[in-house]
Amino acid sequence: MRYESRKKIFGLPIVSIAFGPNPERAENKGLAKGFIAIGDISVGVISFGGLAFGVFSFGGASVGLASVGGLAVGIISLGGAAIGLLAAVGGVAIGFNAVGSLAIGSRFFDDSQILISELLRFR
Repeated sequence: MRYESRKKIFGLPIVSIAFGPNPERAENKGLAKGFIAIGDISVGVISFGGLAFGVFSFGGASVGLASVGGLAVGIISLGGAAIGLLAAVGGVAIGFNAVGSLAIGSRFFDDSQILISELLRFR
C-alpha cells in the first residue's frame, strides 16, 4: 500500500503512507517519508512505524526528540527499553532522569536504581 499527498511542506508530502514490499523500487519494506509518515519504516516530523524516525516518533523501535516505542531513543523517551537524554521512562530506563524497574541515571525513581557515576567508577 502506498499513498503520498500532493501538497508538500519543504519538499516533503504532508502525508506519506507505505506498507509492504514495492517491486518497482526494489523495497522489501514500505519506506514512508513525509511531514506525517506512516509505514514499515517511517521518516517524518510525526512518524509512526515498525521503525520510526522523527521529531515525534512512535513505533516498535523509535528514534526522535520525543520517542515512544518498544525500544525508544530520544531526548524524552517512553518504552519497554528507553534511552533519553533528559528523561526516560520504561522497564529499562537510561537517562538523566530515569523511571523504571531498572533505572540508570543521575536522578531516578523506582525499584532498582543505578547512579551513572557508580556505573562508570572503576575499582
